[in-house]
Amino acid sequence: MMADRYQAFQQLHRSGCFVIPNPWDVGTARALQKLGFKALATTSSGFAWSQGLPDNQVALESVLRHLEAIVGSVELPVSADFEACFAVEPDGVYDNVSLALKTGICGVSIEDSTQNANAPLFDLPAATDRVRAARQAIDDFGKPAVLTARYEGLLLGVGDINDAKQRLIAYAAAGADCLYAPAVRADGEIESIVRAVEPKAVNVLVSANFTSVERLAELGVRRISVGGSLARCAWTSFLEAARAIAVSGSFSGLDGLATNAMLNKLHGEEGRS
Repeated sequence: MMADRYQAFQQLHRSGCFVIPNPWDVGTARALQKLGFKALATTSSGFAWSQGLPDNQVALESVLRHLEAIVGSVELPVSADFEACFAVEPDGVYDNVSLALKTGICGVSIEDSTQNANAPLFDLPAATDRVRAARQAIDDFGKPAVLTARYEGLLLGVGDINDAKQRLIAYAAAGADCLYAPAVRADGEIESIVRAVEPKAVNVLVSANFTSVERLAELGVRRISVGGSLARCAWTSFLEAARAIAVSGSFSGLDGLATNAMLNKLHGEEGRS
């Protein structure tokens, strides 16, 4: 039942530490569920690349259809990478988050990036108002979806750890349940964010092999995501194998692949080998 998904997702953010991997289509979502993960989050970049587009270039309507497809394909709670909510003003954030919640997601994120190189972040009052609007949309929806607020300054190279803490504290006060500063990696900085916003949950993005689940749990992190990294794994192997065929006529990139039988079994049927 959907009510169970909301409750399970809320509980995951209250204690312990869990990994929320990021599928980019129905097949990867189902595979991650079968591997035993407890929740999933979409990835804007992974989905965009699957559509032949760069990140942040997919239309709202396509993202909503994607959310419906992922939610409908699994029995796990699904959180939406909802970018900057496809709106500037708080009213637009409210409307679009309301649309996203109707897809069955149990969580949604909001970023403070503007996609404008001259002013890459919304100023703090505007960013906080946007978080507050997303919170209101969830409250009016009447189901306990988890709101994740993201500070993009470290990722964009326009802020520091003090900016991150100031912003995340403000976003927590505005109603965010989970706080997230992509690109933070140092143990001390991660722990300082955890302490700044506790008892709210903190998400850490792991996009390279710089830590472990055990270490992040020790630092007090509740949630670990990988963003588009699993999609990049797939694209890396695909491009290397295809480039070898195109450039040198070598099929070396096809060594060691999962077999048709293995993948058919993973997806629930034996099929033809």
